[in-house]
Amino acid sequence: MKGIRHRILELKGGLNIHIAEKGEEGAPVVLFIHGFPDIWYGWRHQIIGIAEKGYHAVAVDLRGFGDTDVPIGVENYTEMHIVGDLIALIDTLGQQQVFVVAHDWGATIAWGLACFRPDKIKGFVALGVPYMPRHPTLKPIAIFNAVYGKNHYIIRFQVQVFNSYHFIYIKQLE
Repeated sequence: MKGIRHRILELKGGLNIHIAEKGEEGAPVVLFIHGFPDIWYGWRHQIIGIAEKGYHAVAVDLRGFGDTDVPIGVENYTEMHIVGDLIALIDTLGQQQVFVVAHDWGATIAWGLACFRPDKIKGFVALGVPYMPRHPTLKPIAIFNAVYGKNHYIIRFQVQVFNSYHFIYIKQLE
């Protein structure tokens, strides 16, 4: 698509992460972070426009999405793991700082990046998700359930899968 290049980069720690990019290496990087359940493709128009303005536009497939590795086990998908992936990606790209543009769940992760490693961010645009600090006693899912109800998409995607011989049962979490 109009000169968008694709690469798989091996990050420190061994994760292979897919990026879609356009623009000159060495130019300031604008890092696009997708929401759920998206991939880099949601940023295809922005990649082209930003690259035409002289930036190196990079859209990432976060771990478990698109052509990026899918580590086994829910314990491998904490905010710290994913923020760590972004830090390693920034380093692998040879950048000290990047501009970050993030949407939806990607904005939640980018807020974590901004909090834990503000030194890596030159500028930050969060689309659709304001900063929400962690509640001292409530888990995020409980808050979403209380505020938006059981039909909110984040609640609906909280499923448990049980494999019993030839059948898979999916049970909505309470």
